Amino acid sequence: MPSAPDHCPPSAHATGMVNQLKISDARTESSRNIIQDEEKTDLGCCGWLLFILSVFFTLVTLPLSLFLCVKIVKEYERAVIFRLGRIVDRKPKGPGLFIVLPCTDTFVKVDMRTVSFDIPPQEILTKDSVTVSVDGVVYFRVSCPISSVANVSNANYSTRLLAQTTLRNVLGTKNLAELLSDRQGISQSMQESLDEATDPWGIKVERVEIKDVKLPQQLQRAMAAEAEATREARAKVIAAEGEMNASRALKEASLIIAESPSGLQLRYLQTLNSIAAEKNSTIIFPLPMDMLQQSMRKNS
Repeated sequence: MPSAPDHCPPSAHATGMVNQLKISDARTESSRNIIQDEEKTDLGCCGWLLFILSVFFTLVTLPLSLFLCVKIVKEYERAVIFRLGRIVDRKPKGPGLFIVLPCTDTFVKVDMRTVSFDIPPQEILTKDSVTVSVDGVVYFRVSCPISSVANVSNANYSTRLLAQTTLRNVLGTKNLAELLSDRQGISQSMQESLDEATDPWGIKVERVEIKDVKLPQQLQRAMAAEAEATREARAKVIAAEGEMNASRALKEASLIIAESPSGLQLRYLQTLNSIAAEKNSTIIFPLPMDMLQQSMRKNS
C-alpha cells in the first residue's frame, strides 16, 4: 500500500491559529517579565520605614482613614496599585473593594471594555500608482492592565496613531483592484499586524474594518466610461446572437411553409388578422393567391 505523505501543507486556519498562539505566548511572556522585575526590586530601608509609618498613621486615624483607604472599582474596571512607585502584587485589583495606604500608594484605573475609533481618511498611493482616500474603524480592548499602564504612556492614543500607519503600510502593497474586491482580506491583515504590534502594550485588537474607499473624480469617470462601453459591447453581441437565432428560425419556417401551399395562405390570413387588430384605420384589400401566382407565371 502507498504510504501517506509525512508532511501536509498547513491550511489558512492552521496558520491563523499558530499566529494567535504566538501572540498569546508573547503576551504571557511580557506579563511574566513585568512580574519578575517587580519581584526582583525591593522597597529598601527607607521604603519599609515609610510603609510602616503609613500603616501606623492609618491605624491611629481610624475610622476616618477608611474614607481615604477604601476604594471601589466597577465591574468593567481594574486598578493597578503603585506603592512607592512600584506595582503591587502580580495582578490588578478589582472589581469591587480594595484598600490603598495613604501617602505611599497610588492607583490607576483601567477600563476593560471594548473601545472603537474611526481612522481618519488617509491619502494612499496604491501599488499601481493610484491615489485613493481610505478610512476605517478599529475595535480594541485592554487585555493586560499592568502592561497598558507600565509599558506605554497612553495606550489609547498610541493605538490610534499605529492604526493610521498600519493602514498606509498595508494598502501601499495592494493594487486598486485588490483594494476594491478584497476588503475582508485587507482587514484581516491589518488586524493581525495591529494585534502583534500592540501586544507589548497589553492591547487586544478585536476587529478592523475598511469603511470607504474614495477614488478621484477623473478615475471614477474613466471607470464609468469603461463599464458603459463593456455593457454596450455585451448588448451588441446579445442582439447579434438574437438576430442569428431569429434568421435560423425564419429559414426553418419558410422551408416548412414551402412544403404546403395552404400553409402559406393561412399565414397570409393570420397576418391580415393581426394588422386589422392593431391598426383599425388601415384598409386592406386581400387578393387571392392564385391570381398572384398566375401573374408571376406570365411574367416569368
